[in-house]
Amino acid sequence: MFIDQAKIYVLAGSGGRGCHSFYRDKYTRHGIPNGGDGGNGADIIVRADRNLHTLLDFKYNRHFIGPNGAHGSSNNKKGKDALVLVIRVPQGTVIKDIKTDCELRDLKKDQDEVIVARGGKGGLGNWHRQEATPGDPGEEKELLLDLKLIADAGVIGFPNAGKSTLIASISNAHPKIAAYPFTTKAPVLGVVKYLDQAFVIADIPGLIEGSSQGRGLGDKFLRHIERTKVLVHLIDISGFEGRDPLEDYKSINKELTSYSSDVSGKPQIIVANKMDLDGAKANLAKFKKQVKKKVYPISALNKEGLEGLIEAVAKELQ
Repeated sequence: MFIDQAKIYVLAGSGGRGCHSFYRDKYTRHGIPNGGDGGNGADIIVRADRNLHTLLDFKYNRHFIGPNGAHGSSNNKKGKDALVLVIRVPQGTVIKDIKTDCELRDLKKDQDEVIVARGGKGGLGNWHRQEATPGDPGEEKELLLDLKLIADAGVIGFPNAGKSTLIASISNAHPKIAAYPFTTKAPVLGVVKYLDQAFVIADIPGLIEGSSQGRGLGDKFLRHIERTKVLVHLIDISGFEGRDPLEDYKSINKELTSYSSDVSGKPQIIVANKMDLDGAKANLAKFKKQVKKKVYPISALNKEGLEGLIEAVAKELQ
Protein backbone atom coordinates (compact mmCIF):
# COMPACT_ATOMS: atom_id res chain seq x y z
CA MET A 1 0.00 0.00 0.00
CA PHE A 2 1.31 3.44 -0.95
CA ILE A 3 0.93 6.06 1.80
CA ASP A 4 2.33 9.54 1.10
CA GLN A 5 1.21 11.49 4.19
CA ALA A 6 1.35 10.68 7.89
CA LYS A 7 1.13 12.47 11.23
CA ILE A 8 3.43 11.40 14.07
CA TYR A 9 4.04 12.44 17.68
CA VAL A 10 7.61 12.74 18.94
CA LEU A 11 8.87 13.26 22.50
CA ALA A 12 12.59 13.58 23.05
CA GLY A 13 14.15 12.08 26.18
CA SER A 14 14.40 14.04 29.42
CA GLY A 15 17.74 14.72 31.07
CA GLY A 16 18.76 12.60 34.06
CA ARG A 17 18.72 14.03 37.59
CA GLY A 18 21.84 15.50 39.10
CA CYS A 19 23.04 13.61 42.18
CA HIS A 20 23.02 15.05 45.73
CA SER A 21 25.89 13.32 47.50
CA PHE A 22 28.74 14.08 49.96
CA TYR A 23 32.07 12.39 50.52
CA ARG A 24 32.87 11.80 54.21
CA ASP A 25 35.62 10.04 56.12
CA LYS A 26 37.02 10.28 59.64
CA TYR A 27 39.29 13.14 58.62
CA THR A 28 36.58 15.21 56.92
CA ARG A 29 34.56 17.29 59.34
CA HIS A 30 32.20 18.64 56.66
CA GLY A 31 31.16 16.47 53.73
CA ILE A 32 32.57 17.31 50.32
CA PRO A 33 29.92 17.54 47.56
CA ASN A 34 30.56 14.82 44.99
CA GLY A 35 27.23 14.29 43.23
CA GLY A 36 27.63 13.85 39.45
CA ASP A 37 25.61 15.43 36.65
CA GLY A 38 22.74 13.66 34.93
CA GLY A 39 23.04 12.44 31.32
CA ASN A 40 21.37 14.19 28.41
CA GLY A 41 18.09 12.86 27.02
CA ALA A 42 17.90 11.41 23.51
CA ASP A 43 17.46 13.64 20.48
CA ILE A 44 14.99 12.43 17.85
CA ILE A 45 16.31 12.48 14.29
CA VAL A 46 14.39 11.92 11.04
CA ARG A 47 16.68 10.49 8.34
CA ALA A 48 16.05 9.79 4.63
CA ASP A 49 16.59 6.22 3.44
CA ARG A 50 16.60 5.42 -0.28
CA ASN A 51 15.46 1.84 0.46
CA LEU A 52 12.07 3.06 1.69
CA HIS A 53 9.31 4.06 -0.73
CA THR A 54 6.19 4.65 1.36
CA LEU A 55 5.07 6.02 4.73
CA LEU A 56 2.98 2.92 5.39
CA ASP A 57 4.80 2.08 8.64
CA PHE A 58 3.58 5.32 10.20
CA LYS A 59 -0.03 4.29 9.70
CA TYR A 60 0.44 1.81 12.55
CA ASN A 61 3.28 3.35 14.55
CA ARG A 62 2.67 7.05 15.22
CA HIS A 63 4.34 7.64 18.62
CA PHE A 64 8.10 7.95 19.05
CA ILE A 65 9.48 8.56 22.54
CA GLY A 66 13.20 8.95 23.12
CA PRO A 67 14.91 7.35 26.16
CA ASN A 68 15.84 9.52 29.12
CA GLY A 69 19.38 10.26 30.23
CA ALA A 70 20.74 8.29 33.20
CA HIS A 71 20.86 9.92 36.63
CA GLY A 72 24.13 11.14 38.08
CA SER A 73 25.67 9.25 40.99
CA SER A 74 28.18 9.79 43.78
CA ASN A 75 31.95 10.08 43.33
CA ASN A 76 31.31 12.70 40.60
CA LYS A 77 30.01 10.07 38.21
CA LYS A 78 28.07 11.56 35.32
CA GLY A 79 24.96 9.77 34.10
CA LYS A 80 25.15 8.22 30.63
CA ASP A 81 23.73 10.21 27.72
CA ALA A 82 20.83 8.48 25.97
CA LEU A 83 21.37 7.28 22.40
CA VAL A 84 19.56 9.23 19.70
CA LEU A 85 16.33 7.83 18.31
CA VAL A 86 16.40 7.68 14.49
CA ILE A 87 13.18 7.63 12.45
CA ARG A 88 13.76 6.51 8.85
CA VAL A 89 11.62 7.87 6.02
CA PRO A 90 11.76 7.70 2.19
CA GLN A 91 13.90 10.32 0.47
CA GLY A 92 11.70 13.12 -0.80
CA THR A 93 9.87 13.47 2.52
CA VAL A 94 9.08 16.97 3.77
CA ILE A 95 8.97 17.37 7.58
CA LYS A 96 6.54 19.97 8.94
CA ASP A 97 5.75 21.11 12.49
CA ILE A 98 1.96 21.00 12.67
CA LYS A 99 1.64 23.50 15.53
CA THR A 100 3.70 26.25 13.87
CA ASP A 101 3.02 25.15 10.25
CA CYS A 102 6.77 25.49 9.71
CA GLU A 103 8.76 23.30 7.32
CA LEU A 104 11.65 21.81 9.28
CA ARG A 105 13.47 20.11 6.41
CA ASP A 106 13.03 18.71 2.94
CA LEU A 107 14.92 15.41 2.89
CA LYS A 108 15.70 15.18 -0.82
CA LYS A 109 18.80 12.98 -0.71
CA ASP A 110 19.63 9.64 0.86
CA GLN A 111 20.92 10.07 4.46
CA ASP A 112 19.73 13.69 4.71
CA GLU A 113 18.60 14.19 8.30
CA VAL A 114 17.18 16.73 10.72
CA ILE A 115 16.84 16.85 14.51
CA VAL A 116 13.10 17.27 15.01
CA ALA A 117 13.13 17.21 18.84
CA ARG A 118 16.09 17.89 21.14
CA GLY A 119 16.62 15.89 24.28
CA GLY A 120 16.62 17.60 27.66
CA LYS A 121 19.91 18.60 29.24
CA GLY A 122 21.01 16.57 32.24
CA GLY A 123 20.63 18.09 35.70
CA LEU A 124 23.63 19.42 37.63
CA GLY A 125 25.10 17.46 40.51
CA ASN A 126 26.00 19.18 43.76
CA TRP A 127 29.74 18.90 43.02
CA HIS A 128 29.24 22.35 41.46
CA ARG A 129 28.88 23.59 45.07
CA GLN A 130 25.16 24.15 44.62
CA GLU A 131 21.97 22.18 45.07
CA ALA A 132 21.50 19.29 42.64
CA THR A 133 18.95 20.00 39.90
CA PRO A 134 16.56 17.78 37.93
CA GLY A 135 17.08 17.25 34.20
CA ASP A 136 15.27 19.34 31.60
CA PRO A 137 12.32 17.78 29.76
CA GLY A 138 12.74 16.81 26.10
CA GLU A 139 11.00 18.65 23.27
CA GLU A 140 7.55 17.47 22.25
CA LYS A 141 6.11 17.94 18.76
CA GLU A 142 3.46 16.74 16.38
CA LEU A 143 4.84 16.37 12.86
CA LEU A 144 3.43 15.97 9.37
CA LEU A 145 5.42 13.72 7.04
CA ASP A 146 4.67 14.62 3.42
CA LEU A 147 6.23 12.36 0.78
CA LYS A 148 6.77 13.75 -2.71
CA LEU A 149 8.30 11.29 -5.14
CA ILE A 150 11.69 12.08 -6.62
CA ALA A 151 11.70 11.22 -10.31
CA ASP A 152 13.41 12.67 -13.36
CA ALA A 153 10.33 12.40 -15.57
CA GLY A 154 6.61 12.15 -14.80
CA VAL A 155 4.00 10.66 -17.13
CA ILE A 156 0.72 12.60 -17.04
CA GLY A 157 -2.55 12.25 -18.88
CA PHE A 158 -6.19 11.28 -18.58
CA PRO A 159 -7.21 7.90 -17.13
CA ASN A 160 -6.86 5.02 -19.61
CA ALA A 161 -4.43 6.98 -21.83
CA GLY A 162 -1.96 4.09 -21.52
CA LYS A 163 0.44 5.46 -18.90
CA SER A 164 0.88 2.16 -17.07
CA THR A 165 1.43 0.29 -20.33
CA LEU A 166 4.07 2.84 -21.34
CA ILE A 167 5.89 2.58 -17.99
CA ALA A 168 5.86 -1.21 -18.16
CA SER A 169 7.19 -1.13 -21.75
CA ILE A 170 10.16 1.20 -21.18
CA SER A 171 11.21 0.55 -17.58
CA ASN A 172 11.62 -2.14 -14.94
CA ALA A 173 8.33 -1.20 -13.25
CA HIS A 174 5.34 -3.56 -13.27
CA PRO A 175 2.21 -1.49 -12.61
CA LYS A 176 -1.29 -2.94 -12.74
CA ILE A 177 -2.71 -2.73 -16.26
CA ALA A 178 -6.37 -3.11 -17.18
CA ALA A 179 -8.86 -1.81 -19.75
CA TYR A 180 -10.71 0.49 -17.35
CA PRO A 181 -9.98 3.95 -15.93
CA PHE A 182 -8.15 4.59 -12.65
CA THR A 183 -6.30 1.27 -12.69
CA THR A 184 -3.33 3.05 -11.11
CA LYS A 185 -4.28 4.40 -7.68
CA ALA A 186 -0.79 5.36 -6.54
CA PRO A 187 2.33 6.67 -8.29
CA VAL A 188 4.70 4.01 -9.64
CA LEU A 189 8.43 4.50 -10.17
CA GLY A 190 10.51 2.80 -12.85
CA VAL A 191 14.11 3.04 -14.07
CA VAL A 192 14.72 3.55 -17.79
CA LYS A 193 18.12 2.74 -19.27
CA TYR A 194 19.39 4.66 -22.30
CA LEU A 195 22.90 4.08 -23.64
CA ASP A 196 25.23 4.62 -20.67
CA GLN A 197 22.75 6.56 -18.56
CA ALA A 198 19.55 5.84 -16.65
CA PHE A 199 16.68 7.97 -15.42
CA VAL A 200 13.72 7.49 -13.08
CA ILE A 201 10.24 7.87 -14.52
CA ALA A 202 6.99 8.08 -12.54
CA ASP A 203 3.54 6.88 -13.56
CA ILE A 204 1.20 9.50 -12.09
CA PRO A 205 -2.41 8.26 -11.60
CA GLY A 206 -4.84 9.67 -14.16
CA LEU A 207 -5.78 13.32 -13.90
CA ILE A 208 -9.25 14.67 -14.69
CA GLU A 209 -10.89 18.06 -14.92
CA GLY A 210 -10.86 19.64 -11.46
CA SER A 211 -7.78 17.70 -10.32
CA SER A 212 -6.07 20.90 -9.14
CA GLN A 213 -9.00 21.46 -6.74
CA GLY A 214 -8.86 17.90 -5.43
CA ARG A 215 -11.42 16.21 -7.66
CA GLY A 216 -10.59 12.52 -7.96
CA LEU A 217 -7.70 12.99 -5.49
CA GLY A 218 -5.95 14.88 -8.27
CA ASP A 219 -4.25 17.40 -5.98
CA LYS A 220 -2.63 14.51 -4.10
CA PHE A 221 -1.30 13.08 -7.35
CA LEU A 222 -0.14 16.44 -8.70
CA ARG A 223 2.14 16.81 -5.66
CA HIS A 224 4.28 14.01 -6.99
CA ILE A 225 5.27 15.83 -10.18
CA GLU A 226 6.57 18.91 -8.35
CA ARG A 227 10.11 17.47 -8.24
CA THR A 228 10.21 16.07 -11.78
CA LYS A 229 12.34 17.81 -14.39
CA VAL A 230 10.37 16.72 -17.46
CA LEU A 231 6.69 15.90 -18.04
CA VAL A 232 5.72 13.23 -20.56
CA HIS A 233 2.21 14.27 -21.63
CA LEU A 234 0.51 11.09 -22.87
CA ILE A 235 -2.58 11.48 -25.05
CA ASP A 236 -4.97 8.81 -26.29
CA ILE A 237 -4.83 9.96 -29.92
CA SER A 238 -7.31 7.30 -31.06
CA GLY A 239 -10.26 8.89 -29.28
CA PHE A 240 -11.32 5.32 -28.55
CA GLU A 241 -13.66 6.32 -25.70
CA GLY A 242 -15.24 9.18 -27.63
CA ARG A 243 -12.83 11.77 -26.23
CA ASP A 244 -11.27 14.60 -28.20
CA PRO A 245 -7.43 14.33 -27.99
CA LEU A 246 -7.02 18.11 -28.38
CA GLU A 247 -9.49 18.86 -25.58
CA ASP A 248 -7.75 16.31 -23.35
CA TYR A 249 -4.42 18.03 -24.00
CA LYS A 250 -5.85 21.46 -23.18
CA SER A 251 -7.67 20.22 -20.06
CA ILE A 252 -4.55 18.66 -18.53
CA ASN A 253 -2.51 21.80 -19.16
CA LYS A 254 -5.27 23.90 -17.61
CA GLU A 255 -5.13 21.77 -14.46
CA LEU A 256 -1.33 22.09 -14.30
CA THR A 257 -1.60 25.88 -14.55
CA SER A 258 -4.30 26.01 -11.87
CA TYR A 259 -2.22 23.88 -9.54
CA SER A 260 1.15 25.63 -9.81
CA SER A 261 3.07 27.84 -12.22
CA ASP A 262 6.22 25.87 -11.38
CA VAL A 263 4.57 22.63 -12.48
CA SER A 264 2.97 24.08 -15.62
CA GLY A 265 6.31 25.64 -16.61
CA LYS A 266 8.16 22.32 -16.73
CA PRO A 267 9.31 21.05 -20.15
CA GLN A 268 6.72 18.79 -21.78
CA ILE A 269 7.23 15.99 -24.25
CA ILE A 270 3.95 15.40 -26.07
CA VAL A 271 3.23 11.75 -26.87
CA ALA A 272 0.40 10.46 -29.05
CA ASN A 273 -0.37 6.95 -27.85
CA LYS A 274 -2.49 4.11 -29.33
CA MET A 275 -1.38 4.73 -32.90
CA ASP A 276 -2.27 1.08 -33.61
CA LEU A 277 -6.02 1.81 -33.37
CA ASP A 278 -8.36 2.93 -36.14
CA GLY A 279 -8.70 6.69 -36.57
CA ALA A 280 -5.43 7.45 -34.79
CA LYS A 281 -3.57 8.73 -37.88
CA ALA A 282 -6.40 11.08 -38.86
CA ASN A 283 -6.67 12.41 -35.30
CA LEU A 284 -2.91 12.92 -35.14
CA ALA A 285 -3.00 15.03 -38.31
CA LYS A 286 -5.77 17.22 -36.83
CA PHE A 287 -3.90 17.49 -33.54
CA LYS A 288 -0.67 18.63 -35.19
CA LYS A 289 -2.52 21.41 -37.04
CA GLN A 290 -3.63 22.89 -33.71
CA VAL A 291 -0.59 22.13 -31.54
CA LYS A 292 2.52 23.52 -33.18
CA LYS A 293 4.93 21.41 -31.17
CA LYS A 294 6.89 18.20 -31.67
CA VAL A 295 4.65 15.16 -31.13
CA TYR A 296 5.97 11.61 -30.67
CA PRO A 297 3.53 9.01 -32.08
CA ILE A 298 3.80 5.64 -30.34
CA SER A 299 1.99 2.44 -29.57
CA ALA A 300 2.92 1.49 -26.01
CA LEU A 301 1.06 -1.80 -26.36
CA ASN A 302 2.97 -2.85 -29.49
CA LYS A 303 6.18 -1.13 -28.33
CA GLU A 304 6.40 1.01 -31.45
CA GLY A 305 8.13 4.42 -31.45
CA LEU A 306 9.48 3.98 -27.92
CA GLU A 307 13.17 4.36 -28.79
CA GLY A 308 12.63 7.89 -30.13
CA LEU A 309 10.61 8.82 -27.06
CA ILE A 310 13.25 7.51 -24.64
CA GLU A 311 15.95 9.38 -26.55
CA ALA A 312 13.92 12.62 -26.39
CA VAL A 313 13.43 12.31 -22.61
CA ALA A 314 17.10 11.53 -22.04
CA LYS A 315 18.24 14.52 -24.11
CA GLU A 316 15.81 16.84 -22.32
CA LEU A 317 17.17 15.67 -18.97
CA GLN A 318 20.72 16.34 -20.14
